[in-house]
Amino acid sequence: MKDSSQPLPLHGLRVLELASVLAGPQVGQFLAELGAEVLKIEAPAGDVTRTWRTPAEAPDAPVSAYFSCANWGKQSRVLDLTQPAGRQELHRLAAAADIVLASYKPGDAEKLAADYATLSALNPRLLYGHITGYGPDTSRAGYDAVLQAEAGFMHLNAAGSGHEPQKMPVALMDLLTAHQLKEGLLTALYQRERTGRGALVEVSLWDSALASLANQAATYLVTGHDPQPLGSGHPSIVPYGTVYQAQDGVRLLLAVGSDPQFRQLCAVLGRPDWAGDARFTTNPARVRHRRELEELLRQRIAEVSGTELLAELERRAVPAGAVRTVGEALQTAAAQAMLLPPAPAFPHAGLRTVAFRSNAWPVAEQLLPPPPLAG
Repeated sequence: MKDSSQPLPLHGLRVLELASVLAGPQVGQFLAELGAEVLKIEAPAGDVTRTWRTPAEAPDAPVSAYFSCANWGKQSRVLDLTQPAGRQELHRLAAAADIVLASYKPGDAEKLAADYATLSALNPRLLYGHITGYGPDTSRAGYDAVLQAEAGFMHLNAAGSGHEPQKMPVALMDLLTAHQLKEGLLTALYQRERTGRGALVEVSLWDSALASLANQAATYLVTGHDPQPLGSGHPSIVPYGTVYQAQDGVRLLLAVGSDPQFRQLCAVLGRPDWAGDARFTTNPARVRHRRELEELLRQRIAEVSGTELLAELERRAVPAGAVRTVGEALQTAAAQAMLLPPAPAFPHAGLRTVAFRSNAWPVAEQLLPPPPLAG
């Protein structure tokens, strides 16, 4: 049983967030959820995501839905770093901080006297996490959609060869970069405990994107074959990822990763002969005969109840799931532990960035809501 009175693991850690948009602020919220004190430093105009509203939002809402996705647990303060007074105050704050989060284009932080060399001279224990688009030697700004295109993700995320490349519906490159920076800063924090010295931790959207190509990159590097889009299918496992529609309108996908699972699937569908068909007996055979098998599955699943099929597949430990909307996913019982409770100043739930749990510390039950722009 966790003791809720026990402090969170990063209690007492002081963070200055100079970053904006998504990647850096996600790291800031992550640290806040683990107990850090996070002060978001904003230019007079504020983080640009404060203005990124969907048509469903009130145009005069002080906090946009987009801004709220990465700014729980923080306080906000406006500092104009183009002015001497703003830079002086930043230097005062940095001298007592543990971590600075920045997302300036190369060269811009130096112009504002907010760079690692300047701030670490004031505080040798400072950890400085810097996000760029393409690394410290390239002044080009990084934008998630552009990185999705340039790193191959959009090409792979098409319905098939000859179909239009598609951007992921979340800023995936930003989120992957945030994870890289979290890992780098936690590594630097561990090293500081041993050496007493701070560190510069640099991460780019480009490197983070490439690192996340995983098996698709390995396919090219090992075989020389450039991976091609397969819709939601998997290049080396079948049936895996393709969406089917059942008789009752339920959309579902299968994630059959082994031959025994495939045999169970065939039994549930009332087609045990498929498991003995030479085209489908093994996964390599199923990959070679992908189109034939997926067409057979499409026709058969259209004849049965999706609700009953999913229940029976779960009973037999065959991986499968219904295709849900975002709202449907967030309304499930399993999602409730990932939601942050509303606050009087922001009467909407939030989504946690910390998805791990430990018996050594409690979960942050209540965080400060996303802050309005404060002078």
